[in-house]
Amino acid sequence: MTPEILLPFFVAVPLTVAGITAAAGEHARWPRVLLMMTLVAQLLAALALVWHLRDGAVLAHGVGGWQGGIAIPFVADLLAALMLTVTGILAVACSAFALATRTGRVRLFTPLVLALVAGVNGALLTGDLFNLFVFIEVMLLPSYGLLILARRRSGTAQAHTGSKLYVAFNLFVSTVFLAGVALVYGAAGTVNLAELAGMGAQDTLVGAGAGLALAALCMKAAVVPTHGWLARAYPSTSPAITALFSGLHTKVAIYAIYRIYAVVFDGDSRYLWIGLVAFTLTMVVGVLGAVGEDTTRSILAFHMVSQIGYILLGVALFTPAGLAAGIFYLLHHMIVKASLFLSTGAIEEHYGTNRLAELKARIRREPLIAASFLMAALSLAGLPPFSGFVAKLTLIVATVEAGHLWVAVAALMVSLVTLMSMLKIWDAVFASSRSDEEDKPSARIRAARRVRVPLPLVLPGAALALLTLSLGIGGELLYGLSSTAAAGLLDTSSYVQEVLR
Repeated sequence: MTPEILLPFFVAVPLTVAGITAAAGEHARWPRVLLMMTLVAQLLAALALVWHLRDGAVLAHGVGGWQGGIAIPFVADLLAALMLTVTGILAVACSAFALATRTGRVRLFTPLVLALVAGVNGALLTGDLFNLFVFIEVMLLPSYGLLILARRRSGTAQAHTGSKLYVAFNLFVSTVFLAGVALVYGAAGTVNLAELAGMGAQDTLVGAGAGLALAALCMKAAVVPTHGWLARAYPSTSPAITALFSGLHTKVAIYAIYRIYAVVFDGDSRYLWIGLVAFTLTMVVGVLGAVGEDTTRSILAFHMVSQIGYILLGVALFTPAGLAAGIFYLLHHMIVKASLFLSTGAIEEHYGTNRLAELKARIRREPLIAASFLMAALSLAGLPPFSGFVAKLTLIVATVEAGHLWVAVAALMVSLVTLMSMLKIWDAVFASSRSDEEDKPSARIRAARRVRVPLPLVLPGAALALLTLSLGIGGELLYGLSSTAAAGLLDTSSYVQEVLR
């Protein structure tokens, strides 16, 4: 059996297990065990895929053995394998956190998460624009369910508004993306990425259709000026779901932007200035939006918007160093942001609030959470010895080498404001000695003060924080893999040949 035949199982297995667990009873525990077993098995398979493709090889398989144009193409190169690995890590960590809270005890939580993971895997592995649309929808449909179930019996006006905004905006963006795919098909007669290689730079109509699809993906990735939906929707659900979405949803869109621009446009330099302007604005607007927020998840959501600008700078530079730095930044950010959401989410779940004014002076009671948050926060700000330092240093160096000094200056300034915002959370939640509302705390906070945050809530965020530290100290390994993945985007001939073979 050749390894490429196994690629469809990244979609088939979680979907099958989702169907099995959907029939479980209200209080059955075996679906939770099956969920973690499936996610761990998928993570191990993704690690094996990284090892197999570490030299830049490409695997491709048409489902059912049908010829190109009929079969659903699954393609894996090192970039896709790295994304599968990191999304697998986050799925395990976020699911473990959710299972320790009320969110994970909802009956349909397990099948919805597995269906979400199947959609993410399919979007990362597909070599076809229409099937990319299909898998994004497979990813989104269970997300709508998770948004609702996460706040069952405890819904708020904010949660209701955020859920409606999330659903409405993503349906609109999916429609725009599908219109772009339709235009590409009408102009080129195909939506297979390998058959479209370079056509976006050569054919005006194909370029317009692919450009419309890229615009939709930028909206889904929360690029300014379409970032408001993320800042409103993500803090409105439960901490576990926020962390899960932060590592999967927008990152699939970012991955697709890298892939489509590299293959369909062949890195055409004529349009790169648009990305430089839009992504720099995203960095600046996102971090400024965080300044005025007063809850932990709202601040982190705006920082997420800002960091998306950093990640996409790699494709806007489209140089070997820029792409490698962008890929490294993408992988680093997925881990760090999930760690921050999980660490602050553990406090929110235990104390029942995420308002800074109500969460002062927690460091003496929660030293492990404080240490986890501090490590991830310093990494997000780009300080050594964490992975964020390697990510930002390599990206800024690549930007200067490409001759865009103004972008590098903006990136440095945004990093300083990011550090200040992280210190704002640190000072309010962990370092201050007295709360403004200490004299009249809520009953939930009074009860929570008697016990510490349970260890199952603390460990997922702490594990991811340690991972960002290890990736910073041993950054050469991940940067080497990122450079190999970047080479595959600069020269897509192997990708094209394997799909068309």
